[in-house]
Amino acid sequence: MKDAMVHHGFYSAYHNTSLRPGVLTAVKSAKEFYGNIPIIVTGHSMGGAMAAFCGLDLTVHLGCQNVSVMTFGQPRIGNAAFVSYYRERVPNTIRVTNRHDIVPHLPPYYQYFPHKTYRHFPREVWLYDLGFGSLVFTVEKVCDNSGEDPSCSRSVEGNSVKDHVRYFGVKLSCDISAGCRIVMGNGLASYRTTDKDGNVIFSRNMSSSVLRMNVGSSEEGKSL
Repeated sequence: MKDAMVHHGFYSAYHNTSLRPGVLTAVKSAKEFYGNIPIIVTGHSMGGAMAAFCGLDLTVHLGCQNVSVMTFGQPRIGNAAFVSYYRERVPNTIRVTNRHDIVPHLPPYYQYFPHKTYRHFPREVWLYDLGFGSLVFTVEKVCDNSGEDPSCSRSVEGNSVKDHVRYFGVKLSCDISAGCRIVMGNGLASYRTTDKDGNVIFSRNMSSSVLRMNVGSSEEGKSL
């Protein structure tokens, strides 16, 4: 789209690595096996930025018509022209932000230069605390359709790393690299298996590795 600009690092992390061909191969295989199934792309932090690019990629280049995107603590990734292009093609997008999470405030948004600055796409759902003393509970506020609702996360300072690494009570970080894991509920875990190469596979049919994320279509491609 004319005048659309995006963050080079986030774009390259998805488009110029082995991630993109792996995801596209897995989605193509899943569609061949299950048909035109709904697809949801999700990610946290930088993974949220990559998930947004992935959702747009699946819609534009793979022709998927039923793609939803849900991100957590996602940074801004493009300008107003990009946001306009994105929201038309991936309207079923939710960006969850948490209290004073620092990352959704980056890169900065300059309201006096709306067409030149980085901008979020809609729709934001902001988690914040309401109450006093011991009577405090978390509220989920569905924000307006601008992507930059001044009454949501933009209404507070983005100064907390702690709020970035915990969403809905789930810790999304690890103290050491070996402690990192796929976050999932018990219902999803029942569909999980691991192949001989260590790839994690989710499938309704555990005897079929239709979601194996192979990089490329030939045997020469190295699996993720």
